[in-house]
Amino acid sequence: MAKLLHIHPSTSLPLPKRPHHTSFHPLTHASSPYPSNSSINFNSNTHLTPSICCLYSSQNPRLSIFNPLHIIDHRSRDGHAVKATLNPESSGENDAVAAAEKAKMTELLVLGVLFGLWYLFNIYFNIYNKQVLEVFPNPVTMTAVQLVVGTFIIFMSWALNIHKWPNISRGQLLAILPLAVMHTLGNLTTNMSLGKVSVSFTHTIKALEPFFTVVLSTMFLGEIPTAWVLSSLVPIVGGVILASLTEVSFNWPGFWSAMASNLANQSRNVLSKKLMVKKEESLDNITLFSIITIMSFFLFTPIALLVEGVKFTPAYLQSAGLNIRQVFIRSLLASICFHAYQQIAYMILQRVSPVTHSVGNCVKRVVVIVASIFFFRTPISLTNSIGTGIALAGVFLYSQVKRIKPKTT
Repeated sequence: MAKLLHIHPSTSLPLPKRPHHTSFHPLTHASSPYPSNSSINFNSNTHLTPSICCLYSSQNPRLSIFNPLHIIDHRSRDGHAVKATLNPESSGENDAVAAAEKAKMTELLVLGVLFGLWYLFNIYFNIYNKQVLEVFPNPVTMTAVQLVVGTFIIFMSWALNIHKWPNISRGQLLAILPLAVMHTLGNLTTNMSLGKVSVSFTHTIKALEPFFTVVLSTMFLGEIPTAWVLSSLVPIVGGVILASLTEVSFNWPGFWSAMASNLANQSRNVLSKKLMVKKEESLDNITLFSIITIMSFFLFTPIALLVEGVKFTPAYLQSAGLNIRQVFIRSLLASICFHAYQQIAYMILQRVSPVTHSVGNCVKRVVVIVASIFFFRTPISLTNSIGTGIALAGVFLYSQVKRIKPKTT
């Protein structure tokens, strides 16, 4: 009667002594002319291929088990050999997991680089832009210059096939037109504010953006804010008021320009929800930003020429006693940084959730305020810094409570 024999993974099983005998399970035979002791090694946790040659030597017949992480090649004195290989399915699964982990780490690295560039370009835009506006107080012309440079960069990226040429329908253009108008007004009023007050104060006022978002969303989209959202607006408004009362560079034109920038930018965001084109015809974020920039250029350039005329010329700058080369270089760098940080912001938005993007934007504002204070050596009182800190903390709180969904009855 045949007996069933259970082999423990650590046991050594003697085989019958039959000279020059080759015993096969339903496995593959592989031979070698090199003599050695013969053994088969297995691991209970590892899958082997179903074709393993099982041969033994008449002089040393035994079966041993160990971890087959490598191909096993044991040869007997009879000239027979034993080979075992890993299951390719198990190896493939391990490779897939490793590839997924590598892709995840790469994506996190790319995201970190994008956030760093977003902050860096924003800092340099505010610095160069402020330097130009201090000696060349023409925000309308500077806004037009920035749109010209941005439009040129976009067309070059399309020509060099860095981004594909978009296929835009007439309906899409009509839907994007209001967004372009608000985008233009937002940039113009930001430049007007930067020309009147300090960079840090402009960005402190722009911390009120969530307040305008809630008001406009309620008015035009019918979105009723939760009690958590409303409570987060209290420190934002209170902090901005406290900072404004003690701001050294405070003046009403600069204050209202920053407030108008908030209104324009948040109106653009609300319109993008209300006037969004059909889903099947929707554009990716980078293409949408490119179209908005080009449309803003064509809309605003004639207005800039009518309002301020042609002032950004060597003859005019020289007559004003300005360093032509310095003004041109700083204006160009400000325009490049302006376009770069906005495009990177859209690239980040494609990779993260709106809440994460909002938190990143809050951190960006803190970084810009601190960097501008150190660079321009802006005088700031303790009360002013406390007010700014409270407002920014409120913005962060707002971005967190937006996650909380209202209870449905």
